[in-house]
Amino acid sequence: MNSLVLRSARFTLRPMVRADAAALLPAFADPAVMQWWSRGPFVSEQELAEWLVPDSGWDEGRSWAVVEHAEGAAIGRMAVIDRGDGISELACLTVPEWQGRGLARETLAVLIRHLFDNEDCRRIYADVDIDNAASNRLFESLGFAREGVLREAMTTHIGRRDSVIWGLLDSDPRQ
Repeated sequence: MNSLVLRSARFTLRPMVRADAAALLPAFADPAVMQWWSRGPFVSEQELAEWLVPDSGWDEGRSWAVVEHAEGAAIGRMAVIDRGDGISELACLTVPEWQGRGLARETLAVLIRHLFDNEDCRRIYADVDIDNAASNRLFESLGFAREGVLREAMTTHIGRRDSVIWGLLDSDPRQ
């Protein structure tokens, strides 16, 4: 179980709990927000809560709710998926009211620093839909290298999609 709490200048990343589904549902149910995800929008708070914090636990990863200061409603979700051999995949979602205000960049930077400095992670990557301009800019701004495009890598709720793979090594210059 994830018990790690991380802090940036403006935000706290705390372990995700089922109750966070209430604050995050408007974003996870919004077709525009979920456009580039591997699945379509969620239809209920219960469905989202079970996906965010499954009863059986989440063996391959951890997720955090992003909140202002140390408490308050969730305004984002950050996730790390352990791929083995010191490799982790990142995923994130920011509620629309906070998009474009630096939340994802600030909190991912803290999470990346923690993974490299404290968890012996040697490689971090993100798999981003080729047309998700905001996320592609985000990972580039964090110092990730665009490693390639996987053509028709995934079939999603909007059809077959190409993925951009962004990678960052522990030996790369830090942001």
